[in-house]
Amino acid sequence: MNDRRAFLRSACRHCVGLGALTGLAGYAQDLSGIRVPQRFARPAVDTDEGGLWGLMDREEQRIRRSPLTIHDQAFQQYLRDLVCKLAGDFCPDVRVYPVRMPHFNAMMAPNGMMVVWSGLMLRAENEAQLAAVLGHELGHYMEKHTVEQLRAQKDTAVLGTLVGLVGGVGTFLGQMGLAASLFAFSREHEGRADRIGVRLMRHAGYDAREAASVWDNLLQELKVTGGKEAGKSGDIFDTHPTSAGRRDELLTLAAGAGGDTGEERYRKAIAPLRLGWLQDEVKRGQYEESLVLFDRMLQRDAKDAEALFARGEVYRLREDSGDAERALQDLDRASRLAQAPAEAFRSLGLLHRERRDTVAAAQAFQSYLAKAPKASDAAMVRAYLTELKP
Repeated sequence: MNDRRAFLRSACRHCVGLGALTGLAGYAQDLSGIRVPQRFARPAVDTDEGGLWGLMDREEQRIRRSPLTIHDQAFQQYLRDLVCKLAGDFCPDVRVYPVRMPHFNAMMAPNGMMVVWSGLMLRAENEAQLAAVLGHELGHYMEKHTVEQLRAQKDTAVLGTLVGLVGGVGTFLGQMGLAASLFAFSREHEGRADRIGVRLMRHAGYDAREAASVWDNLLQELKVTGGKEAGKSGDIFDTHPTSAGRRDELLTLAAGAGGDTGEERYRKAIAPLRLGWLQDEVKRGQYEESLVLFDRMLQRDAKDAEALFARGEVYRLREDSGDAERALQDLDRASRLAQAPAEAFRSLGLLHRERRDTVAAAQAFQSYLAKAPKASDAAMVRAYLTELKP
């Protein structure tokens, strides 16, 4: 079991996500010479590439059935349209699967399967930032980097071992970790995928400078726990060490051009799902990193009721010195806004109950039940109200 866990941790270090945006040193140059490859056909089943496609086909079936896959049709269509806008002629060959995983990641398999994690989508501030990551993944796919990496191994036992292990892990995350072990790209591959990704962004009319913002935002989260070493080691950065001038390199690739950010479209697309993603982020338990994310959201919109609730919930659960007051302030502010989520009232009630303010707790719990009378924990909240009666 320990060996398997170690293997999965190692595999996840190669998941593509934002880590795949690294490795740009020496690649900040004009994009005019970058050619998007021609669309290709499915390889023969008796080739190494065909075997890799078959492995990914089986994983794709599991993803389709997974309870973690987001099946909201409107959002799935939004992602398909976005990918097609970037992919051009490759559009018919790409299938996009959003999954509810509260970490920053995305990956694309050689058979055209793209998996995008909700932690990435929560952190993207606009459509252009999401396009920056997805365009990079398309770059790997278009140039068949996964197949090149497999051949570079010169050891067909690698693929055979993965095929044997994937079916036995039994969990979606484990399957993704095993599949991701095939996606450990070289610096040359990373650089080419970045240049293709930025080229796709610019051709689609996006502001390619947003690619640098994606990196900056995530790095600020990691610095809370990683300090000056953040972005140099650990998980997604172990095989993709950053360079000091990375932001400048991304901006150079963007060529200073402006373009569409698609912020309002993006906010509208994720709105029905965002609260759940925020709650997943809180449950992740990395409170310091989450606070950086929620602070950034509130800097952009001080009246973001969902972000206020999420930050207040982190303070309530963390219980550091002064956190109770911070939680009370955020939850109270959230509850006074028109778009306040019902959960803000429940958390406010729990906080007042802990502080033995029975009147305020009862009022908050009653507001929660009025907003969410069929909530799964409604019976428990009603029990609290009974308990609070004098």
